[in-house]
Amino acid sequence: MNLEPENAMPRADNALEELLIDAEADDAVVQHSPVQVHRPWLLLLGLILVALNLRPALSSMAPLLSEVSSSLGLSAAQAGLLTTLPVLCLGLFAPMAPILARRFGAERVVLGILLTLAAGIILRSSFGEVGLFAGSLLAGASIGIIGVLLPGIVKRDFARQAGAMTGVYTMALCLGAALAAGASVPLSHYFADSWNIGLGFWMLPALVAALFWLPQVGHRHGAHQVAYRVKGLLRDPLAWQVTLYMGLQSSLAYIVFGWLPSILIGRGLSATEAGLALSGSIIVQLASSLAAPWLATRGKDQRLAIVVVMLLTLGGLFGCLYAPLDGLWGWAILLGLGQGGTFSLALTLIVLRSRDSHVAANLSSMAQGIGYTLASLGPFAVGLVHDWTGGWTAIGWIFALIGLGAIAAGLGAGRALYVQVSSEKL
Repeated sequence: MNLEPENAMPRADNALEELLIDAEADDAVVQHSPVQVHRPWLLLLGLILVALNLRPALSSMAPLLSEVSSSLGLSAAQAGLLTTLPVLCLGLFAPMAPILARRFGAERVVLGILLTLAAGIILRSSFGEVGLFAGSLLAGASIGIIGVLLPGIVKRDFARQAGAMTGVYTMALCLGAALAAGASVPLSHYFADSWNIGLGFWMLPALVAALFWLPQVGHRHGAHQVAYRVKGLLRDPLAWQVTLYMGLQSSLAYIVFGWLPSILIGRGLSATEAGLALSGSIIVQLASSLAAPWLATRGKDQRLAIVVVMLLTLGGLFGCLYAPLDGLWGWAILLGLGQGGTFSLALTLIVLRSRDSHVAANLSSMAQGIGYTLASLGPFAVGLVHDWTGGWTAIGWIFALIGLGAIAAGLGAGRALYVQVSSEKL
C-alpha cells in the first residue's frame, strides 16, 4: 500500500459531493450525469420528510426505556437487546437495498419501506413484549434499507447541488432524532401517561412522509446497462480500517441513543430532563457534522481531525457519566460536537479512500454493513455490564475501550491513501 502523491487525491469539494452514492445502479452515467427531475420542489420536500424519519424510531426509545422496562418487567440485558436490535438490523439489512432497488426501483422501495417502518413502530408500541422486540427489528430493518437508498436518490437527482443536499440530508437526520428524543416523554405524559403513545406517535410522521413521497413512484428511472465489479476489498487493510472506524464511532453513537437518558435518570434527572439533554446534544451535531468534513479536507490527511472529534466525544461521555450534574449541558454540548464530527468524518473517509465512485459504492456497503453490525455490540454490552454491576459506573470502561479502538482505526483510515482495489466493467 503506497502513499499517493498529494495531487492524486480528489479535490475536497469534489470528494464531499461524492458522499452520496447511488445504490440503484453502480454506473458511471448515473454517478456523473444530471437527471431531469419533475417538480424538484416536491422531490426535495419528500426527501426531507423521509430523512426526518430515519432516526425517531431509534431515539424515541431511549428516554422511555426505564418506563418500558418497568412496565414489561425487562431485565437490563433485555433492555440492552432492545437497544441493540435496530442497530444490528441497520447492518444486516443494508445489503438488501441495492437488490430491491434494481428489482422494483428505488422510489417504490422507499415508499413500501416507509409503510413497513410505520408498521414496526405500531407493532412495538401496541403488542406487549413480543411486539416490542418484533417491531424494533422491523423498524431497524426499514431504516437500514432506506438509509442506503435515500443518499443515492439525492446524488442522482440533485447532482449539481450534491454538496448542499448533503447538508440538508444530515440536518434532517439530526432534527428527526432530536425531536423524538425531546418529545417522546412529554407526549407519553400528555396522552394518558402511557409510554405506548410516546413510542407509537412516530408512526404518524412516517405515514405523512409516505403520502408526500407517493408522487415519486411514477417517475422510476429505467434500468442501466453498465455495471462494474470491484474485487479484493475484503482483503484490503485500509478498507478494514475505514470499516472499523465507522463501526466503532457508530457504536458510541448508538450507546448514546439507547442509554444516555437511562444513565442520566439513574443519576437523578427526570425522564423529561434526560430526554431534553439527549435532544440538545443531537441538535448540536448539526454544526460539527457540517464543519468537520470541510475542515478535515483542508489538511494533508484526516488523522488530527479524527483524534480531535473522538476526544471531544469521550470527554462529553465521561462528563455526562461522572461530572456533577450542574454542568451537564456543557458536557452534552461537547458530546454533540464530537459525535457530529465523528459520523460525518466516517462518511468522508469512504470517499477520500476510494479512487472512483464504483469503489466508493462498494466501500460504503462494506463500511455500513459490517460497521453497523459491529456497532450493535456496544449498546448490548452496556446493558450486560449494567445488569452485572447494578449501576452505571463501570460503563466508562466500555466508552474508553471503544473510543481508543476508534482512534486506532481512525489513525490508519485517516492517512492519505487509497484502498488498493479498482473497478472493472462487466
